[in-house]
Amino acid sequence: MEEEAIIQIGHRLKGLREVLDIPVEKMATLCGITPEEYLQMEEGTGTGYLHVSHLQKISKEYGISLDELLFGEEPRMNAYFITRKGKGQVVERRKAYKYQSLASGFRGRKADPFYVVIDPKPEGTPLSKSSHANQEFDIVIGGQLELTLGEKVLVLNEGDSIYFDSTQPHCLRALNGEPVSLIAIIF
Repeated sequence: MEEEAIIQIGHRLKGLREVLDIPVEKMATLCGITPEEYLQMEEGTGTGYLHVSHLQKISKEYGISLDELLFGEEPRMNAYFITRKGKGQVVERRKAYKYQSLASGFRGRKADPFYVVIDPKPEGTPLSKSSHANQEFDIVIGGQLELTLGEKVLVLNEGDSIYFDSTQPHCLRALNGEPVSLIAIIF
């Protein structure tokens, strides 16, 4: 995410918390992080903690759309919404992960589909697992993906897909020094 976008998300999180009079500790517990890490998210300095999964937990818990938290806009469409190639709202939560929302303008959607590109990390870089409510479906479009799900390490190739319980800690990594592209649908 661009630095300014990260700061704006932080402002929206802080505004939501203050308007609803939610203690920092409660927001941190909801996200599964420490209060200090949560405050870094609000300040726009905790990019390592700014996960779409954390924002999704907050949006579901407090009845605010994920798009409002991410982009500051409420979705308007309710019959259909088209995302043209390369035109989805961009969400870059970390340098190695680039998300493009594929349904950001559809109001009341039951799932959050994303086009995701994962850049390879230098050898030995520690992986950071995250989890979120419900389930996730991923299909690899290009490259080779390593998915760590709990303690299980799985390798998916182009055309492979996985549907899993996303409450389990998980992380993704591009293999062979090449980026991976996939469609991720978070329910």
